[in-house]
Amino acid sequence: MKVAVLAGGLGTRLSEETVLRPKPMVTIGGQPILWHILKCFAAYGFKEFVVALGYKGDVIKDYFVSYRHRSGSLSLRLSDNAITFHDDLRDDWTVHLLDTGVDTQTGGRVKRIANFIGREPFMLTYGDGLTDINFGQLLAFHQQHGKAATVTAARPPSRFGGLRLDGEVVTEFVEKPQIGEGWINGGFFVLQPNVVDYIDGDETYFEREPMESLAKERELIAFRHSGFWQCMDTLRDVRLLDSLWSSGKAPWKVWD
Repeated sequence: MKVAVLAGGLGTRLSEETVLRPKPMVTIGGQPILWHILKCFAAYGFKEFVVALGYKGDVIKDYFVSYRHRSGSLSLRLSDNAITFHDDLRDDWTVHLLDTGVDTQTGGRVKRIANFIGREPFMLTYGDGLTDINFGQLLAFHQQHGKAATVTAARPPSRFGGLRLDGEVVTEFVEKPQIGEGWINGGFFVLQPNVVDYIDGDETYFEREPMESLAKERELIAFRHSGFWQCMDTLRDVRLLDSLWSSGKAPWKVWD
C-alpha cells in the first residue's frame, strides 16, 4: 500500500525555519522531519511514498535526488562523472514527488494524489507530525471496519505539568503528560479511493467539508492511539523533538 504525505503548505507558524525551506525539511537530529516520518512507515513495511509538493518543493526534490550520495561513501571519477558507491543503501524506498501547486489546499492535494495512485486505498499523513503508531495495526483496523476512511485519534501532550492528588497532598507529578484535552485528529489516515468523490477541487480543505461529510454519513472511523504523538508547529516543538532525538529516547524511533 502506498503512503501519501502532504508536504506543500507554507508553514507560516514556523516562519523562523520555513522562510528558506518547506516545513517537512526542518531538521530533527540532522535529518528532515520528512525522513523521520518515512522511516516510521518503512519500519512496518510501507516503503512506497507519494509526496505532495507545493511551497519550495524543489528543496524536497533536491534532497531525494541526491539522497544516495548523502547516505554513504562513494568514489567519483571526474573524467566521466562515473560514481561507485561503497555502502549498501538501507532505505529501499520508492518516492514519487508530485507537484500539486503552491496555492492548492489539503483537499486539492489529496485529490491529486488519489488521481495519481489510481483506484486503490492508500495511507495519508502530513509532513509535520511524529508518532509511535503501529501502522500495521492501523491498516488492519481500517480493513476490519470497512469504512471509507479511518483517522487516528490522538491525545495531544498537555502544555502543563500534571498533578495527581490525595486530598491536598501531591502524590505524583508528571511533566507535560500525554493526556491532553480529549481526542484530536492525529493526522494519520487510511482512505478508500472513493474518498476523492467528497473533494470538490484545489480550494477544498480536506479537514472541513470532506471529513464532515464522511462523519455525517458514518463513513469515518477513529483508530484511538494513546501513545506518543507530537506535531511540529512552532520553534518550541522543533526544540522538543530535537531534544528527544538527542537523548537517544525518541519514542517514534521504531526502526533499528
